[in-house]
Amino acid sequence: MGNADSKLNFRKAVIQLTTKTQPVEATDDAFWDQFWADTATSVQDVFALVPAAEIRAVREESPSNLATLCYKAVEKLVQGAESGCHFEKEKQIVLNCSRLLTRILPYIFEDPDWRGFFWSTVPGAGRGGGDEDDENARPLAESLLLAIADLLFCPDFTVQSHRKNNVDTAEDIHGIDSCEYIWEAGVGFAHSPPPNFIHDLNRTELLKLLLTCFSEVMYLPPASDSSNANPWVQFFCSTENRHALPLFTSLLNIVCAYDPVGYGIPYNHLLFSDYREPLVEQAAQVLIVTLDYDTSTSSSPTIDGTTTGTVMDDTDKFLFFVLKSSDVLDILVPILFFLNDARADQSRVGLMHIGVFILLLLSGERNFGVRLNKPYSVRVPMDIPVFTGTHADLLIIVFHKIITSGHQRLQPLFDCLLTIIVNVSPYLKSLSMVAANKLLHLLEAFSTTWFLFSAVQNHHLVFFLLEVFNNIIQYQFDGNSNLVYAIIRKRNVFHQLANLPTDLQSIQKALQRKKKASEPISRTNSQDGMSMEGSRPAAPAEPGTLKASLVATPGIDKLTEKSQVSEDGTMRSVEPESSPSPAEGSPPGIISDTESWSGESSKPRRDRRRLSSSSSTGHWNPSPEWVVSWKSKLPLQTIMRLLQVLVPQVEKICIDKGLTDESEILKFLQHGTLVGLLPVPHPILIRKYQANSGTAMWFRTYMWGVIYLRNVDPPIWYDTDVKLFEIQRV
Repeated sequence: MGNADSKLNFRKAVIQLTTKTQPVEATDDAFWDQFWADTATSVQDVFALVPAAEIRAVREESPSNLATLCYKAVEKLVQGAESGCHFEKEKQIVLNCSRLLTRILPYIFEDPDWRGFFWSTVPGAGRGGGDEDDENARPLAESLLLAIADLLFCPDFTVQSHRKNNVDTAEDIHGIDSCEYIWEAGVGFAHSPPPNFIHDLNRTELLKLLLTCFSEVMYLPPASDSSNANPWVQFFCSTENRHALPLFTSLLNIVCAYDPVGYGIPYNHLLFSDYREPLVEQAAQVLIVTLDYDTSTSSSPTIDGTTTGTVMDDTDKFLFFVLKSSDVLDILVPILFFLNDARADQSRVGLMHIGVFILLLLSGERNFGVRLNKPYSVRVPMDIPVFTGTHADLLIIVFHKIITSGHQRLQPLFDCLLTIIVNVSPYLKSLSMVAANKLLHLLEAFSTTWFLFSAVQNHHLVFFLLEVFNNIIQYQFDGNSNLVYAIIRKRNVFHQLANLPTDLQSIQKALQRKKKASEPISRTNSQDGMSMEGSRPAAPAEPGTLKASLVATPGIDKLTEKSQVSEDGTMRSVEPESSPSPAEGSPPGIISDTESWSGESSKPRRDRRRLSSSSSTGHWNPSPEWVVSWKSKLPLQTIMRLLQVLVPQVEKICIDKGLTDESEILKFLQHGTLVGLLPVPHPILIRKYQANSGTAMWFRTYMWGVIYLRNVDPPIWYDTDVKLFEIQRV
């Protein structure tokens, strides 16, 4: 039968389904088989021939027919998994049912009344023999997921058969050990099976269906409590699914082994359509989604199925491995490259967050700080000042660039960027002059009165920078003459901070000055002007692009947990109350915020970021009491003592030798010492990245937004009523 006839018959079946007002019996195979038995339709055909309006019409007007269609399609997948799909016809039926379910599921998820449907058991729909009553008790969702898992390791359908003559001794699908059928060499599997175009296509179709099953979470609004675990993902990753481990390994290996250039032929050349690419894309998406399980359960099953340790222990293994070698710098440099590259592109705000969160996680580990002292010699092409120094210098220079010349959507990340620098600062042996000047330039910009008084949390940034200087002076004074020299040169900034006016008149005057200034941060006496509101506007997204919104970035106090480093290098966590910290006085709660990747927003970021206690409109006025409350906690003692001791000595050298030459002063500072002159060293405080329900929600929203936008052929979720984020057209 020709393809055109096939499409026509399928379309007729769809029309019959939408016009029948009476329920069709599940046993009426002649009717149901039209949808999958006699047709050869691609997934694109199914999307074209089953319009959204018709699916919704059946859902509203003949719900029992939609229910039966879903049930019968799942039944066919279960039968295919049981039989092992030896015949072409069976394979065709499985693919057709898989495509049909991929099309229909989003419309079931978008309707709250239908959402429980797949988690119910279908009454009276026995599967044949009477001895299978216990099987009947399986919810439809579980039967579907187990069938997909079986089909993903089905010899001659999705994996290479190990038997020579399939006809006589076809492998029993329940007898096979799927660990022997892992899709690609890599973790836990040594040899790479010969590439098979058809198997890759079939895997891609089944993974598309699996991803669609997992996408129910898109239809629930973002909730901060972590009770909204994804039951589809939870069941699929549980010990109930005997293929969980080999599938996880297969996905991981497929993604990691992918070489887009392949066989020395130019990528996507006309002669070579890369059929692996769609599979790799789907594999990566399924892998990421399955890793986002419910974080509220303290003991989740580990990879081998036991529940003793939490999954977190495995990541800490992993982290230890990454940090043990200098390989972590091979991760750092590309992340810094992407952060620098994406800083002015409003469509990559989410990507910026991910990069910063990874660095925040790494910065909580002592080894990461120590590794940063390695000289930076690999010259990755970046538009940053030339410097000779370490990876720490590179990190500081890139962060300075993000803060001063990124766009204003990145302002919620400033706390994170500075926290990373604070976390590594006790280990930095010798900063270059370029990096030292950048840190002082940030302090200069953040400590202007109008900036300090214009938002409730801006002073935190000054606290973080002072903590950086204190850590370096107290723990790494010897090698850091460049920084000490920069502090001496910019000493007026510290004196101004110590003498910050707190009376109402000065506060109002500072804010007035801000209104007058056309430049958000004045460019006087700073080497490369600075603008908090984005010195260059974010590059707009291409017209016609869809974009998805993000929830608000959790505040740094929600993102991290404080730990104190004791003498022997071990860490103990600090109770939030005990240490006066910049996070004190920050109002609880975060306003949800429909910032999009392309980032339009209704209110200015300052008003939106966190509501102060004053009023619900988000408008906030600084009071003298408020300024005094944090000014009194500014940790200036160490720096003031340093200036008190060194400034007269440096001035004396200059007068005695008539010096204007930096190198002489640096030489003097290199050999100077402040032993016994500084206050007792404060304990090192590390703010370790802390995964919690807020961060989990942020990642979930971002992840599904990306997946929504990347699945355009076919557009699985397009025009359905998604609740997790907003989709706007630019």
